[in-house]
Amino acid sequence: MELKNNEMERLYAETFHSIAEGTILRGRILAVKPDGVIVDIGYKSEGFVPLNEFSEEELSSINVGNFIDVYVEEIVDSEGIVNLSKDMATKIKTWEILQKALQEGTPVEGTVIGKTKGGLFVNISGVNAFLPGSQIDLKVPKDIENLIGQKLLFKVLKINNKLSNVIVSRRAVLEEERQRKKTETLEKLKEGRLIKGIVKNITDYGVFVDLGGIDGLLHISDISWGRINHPSEFFAIGDEIEVIILKYDEENERVTLGYKQKKPDPWFTVDERYPIGKKVRGRVVSVTDYGAFIELEEGLEGLVHVSEIDWLARPKHPSKYLSIGETVDALVLKVDRDERRLSLSIKQLKPSSWELVLQRYTIGQKVSGKVKTIADFGAFVSLPEGVDGLIHISDLSWTKHIKHPSEVLRKGKKVDAIILSIEPETERIALGIKQLKPDPWLKEIPEKFKLGSETKGKILRVADFGIFVKLEGEVEGLVYSSEIVRPLSEKPEDSIKVGDEIWVRIIKLDIEERKIGLSMKNIKRLEG
Repeated sequence: MELKNNEMERLYAETFHSIAEGTILRGRILAVKPDGVIVDIGYKSEGFVPLNEFSEEELSSINVGNFIDVYVEEIVDSEGIVNLSKDMATKIKTWEILQKALQEGTPVEGTVIGKTKGGLFVNISGVNAFLPGSQIDLKVPKDIENLIGQKLLFKVLKINNKLSNVIVSRRAVLEEERQRKKTETLEKLKEGRLIKGIVKNITDYGVFVDLGGIDGLLHISDISWGRINHPSEFFAIGDEIEVIILKYDEENERVTLGYKQKKPDPWFTVDERYPIGKKVRGRVVSVTDYGAFIELEEGLEGLVHVSEIDWLARPKHPSKYLSIGETVDALVLKVDRDERRLSLSIKQLKPSSWELVLQRYTIGQKVSGKVKTIADFGAFVSLPEGVDGLIHISDLSWTKHIKHPSEVLRKGKKVDAIILSIEPETERIALGIKQLKPDPWLKEIPEKFKLGSETKGKILRVADFGIFVKLEGEVEGLVYSSEIVRPLSEKPEDSIKVGDEIWVRIIKLDIEERKIGLSMKNIKRLEG
């Protein structure tokens, strides 16, 4: 700290008769020259301080008349210039400060100026000191270079008179500070009391909190009343948090902390606040194979089982319906306070698929859907409402004899059909494809195929009891085995084969049974 002007004047006057080499004097700046600073030290001759002993910052603030401390290096003669040193004066004063700090154990301030083998260099008022790596911090730091340029407090561990070997410690200062804080903290450690601390470390099982010289453990089970996967979901290293002291083991200095206990357990009154049938709104916090967890409030989550997401008989994976962070409405189905379980439903806030079917469809209506599965007896078609309709094999064609639905349908194909029946009580819809067109057996076939008329057809199948023949208009008829006329040639290539075209005569027309009987005998076209 600068002395007041009157005090400086007094010291200046006293130096007149006390000038000797190796002493420190108070001088007044007379002039700043290109090579140095001229200083009046109360002697016949003026003193000279080399310019290189001043930093750029000092030079910019030097004014004529300012007082500075200088060390008398050499008195040339009574008429000459006295050689002075500002740096030496500073070092000697610093040495006195360091000696006192070493004896009394008081800290000194210094600036970390560089890195060296085994530690750091620290500048303390112009004197360079060595800070060993083991004395930098309470724990060996990963990166010491980030300390360069910082002003910190240090304890002096060792010093010699020539100031060539000064060793300091930052760790000692931190240990004293930690012990002081620890003493203060121990006085505050009472179970049930709130206390602030800094998150020091995070593990899978909990968080270590620095309470001030002593660490406390916040177990993962005491972080939240709700579900938690890892403490890092709530905290980060360096966070200042307020915790409650759950237990203090004075003998072993172990502190157990709580975070969730600062608020009442939301499950304690869950059945009162979330009765069955209540509509609630929450945020999706987790999606699993079996459902999704919805956070209704901090520490309180409910499960929407996959079966309660959609009315589909086989709902898709929950991730197809819900995304983490999404806000959804749900209905409370079940509350179990003791087991801390809350069951929710999303689908029950929406009309069921069969309610929509009854609202949107009527018998005889045309619908479209994709073939979902094919069975021996028919094909199931998915409708937009999430229900499946069955097209029975008998409702695929008016005229074709179909052995398996795969002959006319394939999985994934989009088809049009007519609703034949709706049975919501058994959750069944019957569909038909052939009903898209009028029944040809009512008018078209009787008019086209008269008894006794002759027509040409293509052999479809050969059976023991006859030959199935495809007639005009995709109509099939059967040539009874007794009405077959075999070729006169016995060569294999002349036998009756599938794909051959033959002439037949209609000998039976059963509209009710939808059958046409055919004969290969007495064909006038062939006889003529």
